Amino acid sequence: MKRVSLILAASVAVTATAVLAAPPGPMGPPPGPPPPYQLRPVEPAGDRTKPGGDGRTLFEVHCGYCHLNGGMGTNLLTKQRLMVGETPDKGLLANRTDLTADYVKAVVRMGKGAMPAQTRVDLTDAELDAVSKYLGKAG
Repeated sequence: MKRVSLILAASVAVTATAVLAAPPGPMGPPPGPPPPYQLRPVEPAGDRTKPGGDGRTLFEVHCGYCHLNGGMGTNLLTKQRLMVGETPDKGLLANRTDLTADYVKAVVRMGKGAMPAQTRVDLTDAELDAVSKYLGKAG
């Protein structure tokens, strides 16, 4: 029994060493540039509580990780939009025309489905005002 345990332990050690030393294989990063949600702009400098920020930039900075092309939020919303008969491009929040600024604010602060609520530390009220104006095309 000791011999079997010793052989098993040696086998695990050799396998672990081989896996750690192996070059990246088919599970490595895909070739080419990273997806858009990883290429978000840098957060604007200055007072985050001051009104008048650029809604698009603030959306891309604070919401883009999930809501730009390839993000989890976009993937989930695309599936939902397809289920109600809309085109896949409506999965991108920036392409939606049925959102109001008040609805955007409510979803951001309270969360919805897989999206957690965003606090005033995550997105200040002034930033949320700018983002909601950018996305709230329905009035």
